[in-house]
Amino acid sequence: MIRLEHVSVTYPDSVVPVLRDVDLRLPEGELCLVLGRTGAGKSTLLGTVNGLVPHFTGGLLSGRVLVDGRDTRTHPPRELADVVGVVGQDPLAGFVTDTVEEELAYAMEQLALPADVMRKRVEEALDLLGLAELRSRPLRDLSGGEQQRAAIGAVLTCHPRVLVLDEPTSALDPTAAEEVLAAVTRLVHDLGVTVLMAEHRLERVLQYADRVLYLPGDGTVRSGLPAAMMAHDVPAPPVVELGRLAGWDPVPLSVRDARRQAGPLRERLRGRRPAAFASAGPVALRARDVVVRYGDVIAVRQVDLDLAAGQVCALMGRNGAGKSSLLWALQGSGRRAGGTVEVDGQDPAVGSSAQARALVGLVPQSAADLLYLETVDAELVQADTESRRPEGTTAALLEQLLPGIDRDTHPRDLSEGQRLALVLAVQLVSSPRVVLLDEPTRGLDYRAKARLAAVLRRLATEGKAVVVSTHDVEFVATAADRVVVLAEGEVVADGSTADVVLSSPTFAPQVAKVLNPLPWLTVGDVATALDVPA
Repeated sequence: MIRLEHVSVTYPDSVVPVLRDVDLRLPEGELCLVLGRTGAGKSTLLGTVNGLVPHFTGGLLSGRVLVDGRDTRTHPPRELADVVGVVGQDPLAGFVTDTVEEELAYAMEQLALPADVMRKRVEEALDLLGLAELRSRPLRDLSGGEQQRAAIGAVLTCHPRVLVLDEPTSALDPTAAEEVLAAVTRLVHDLGVTVLMAEHRLERVLQYADRVLYLPGDGTVRSGLPAAMMAHDVPAPPVVELGRLAGWDPVPLSVRDARRQAGPLRERLRGRRPAAFASAGPVALRARDVVVRYGDVIAVRQVDLDLAAGQVCALMGRNGAGKSSLLWALQGSGRRAGGTVEVDGQDPAVGSSAQARALVGLVPQSAADLLYLETVDAELVQADTESRRPEGTTAALLEQLLPGIDRDTHPRDLSEGQRLALVLAVQLVSSPRVVLLDEPTRGLDYRAKARLAAVLRRLATEGKAVVVSTHDVEFVATAADRVVVLAEGEVVADGSTADVVLSSPTFAPQVAKVLNPLPWLTVGDVATALDVPA
């Protein structure tokens, strides 16, 4: 179905190819999982399949890419639209109509398909993806999982034989992610669609993969069966890392596989307990009866919340639960229809922007939204000026967070992890008492998330109150010592990380599921208890 014959891709102003002499054969009806650290070339590999690379990205592509017999050198993306469907990380950004049914029909209209064919295919897509009850709903009113399924349905109506997905679950809560993956695997198994999926949250998708493509970062691509690839030193989810630590053979790919081998390990850990984080300090932020309203919709309902200095608190809940609305209300610049927020006796919503930054710093879901200058250096200088700090203060902070970033680079040319570090440095230069981060792990690989967790723990030890809104249960298990769960704008759970996630099948990390009923959350905790290197 997909053939890459000695493919190399080199972008302008770069002497090092992103892809180098890649030779692949991907058969029909397989789910191929693309792994690799941020910046390893995963998006470039995906882009070669539908011709975006190099027709729209520029650069030089040598070798040949064939998709269902069509050569991408002579077939631009518009001539591959009936064969290759592409769904990006943010489906809402790709929608061009208002309702689900209109979106499903739009691509077929561009291909000038007959009306009776369009009607039949729309109905088929609605049934296949469980969207029939949503056909007339506005796309913007859907949950994240529903939007992702609608985006997949919009490309499926053209009957593509290849589906390219770029981090399809990165913005989804665990339940919505399972819905999307169930729909994708059904396409593979029942319709023979070939799926090429790039995803950092391997704990969600590895068990469904038929093949793994690993990009080590040197331009090459390694291909193999999941079990064989996971036996080597490649990025791996916690269940695989636990299997490597315990010496299990074969290495498990799912929680079910791991539990079958976990009996002896549970016996070794019985009677031991993971180390606890340091106790929290005094209250840094106090919120009472906070209400956020958008017209007739109440997003946050009379929430009471105390954030303690020296504590990392995870804010969790399904898509649309009110997490982002609550963060912006606490920061001061977001809507607040009622209630009070105090930091050091002051309301962050009252006073100058400089005063607000000294109280609460917020890193939004899209960190690039706060970056508007031409170079990293210009952003650093501007942050020093606005925060009235000596020149070089923000630059020194950025070097501590993530050393080696080229200060002459345009901020939008940075990787997700680099942009996050830059925005975090800009926010931290004002030394706020409270630091809020909204979905900071989107687009980050495991190594980058480990660095971020270390940064947040360091901020906590410095006496700051840190809140992370996230769907990433593995990150929460590593970084947070408290979890607050929202549902319909209300707090439905609040307690230590272990107490909340161990009691929830939705929010429990893989290690907790494997070692249940023992209270272990991470591979690192297990390695420390057994006194072996993780």
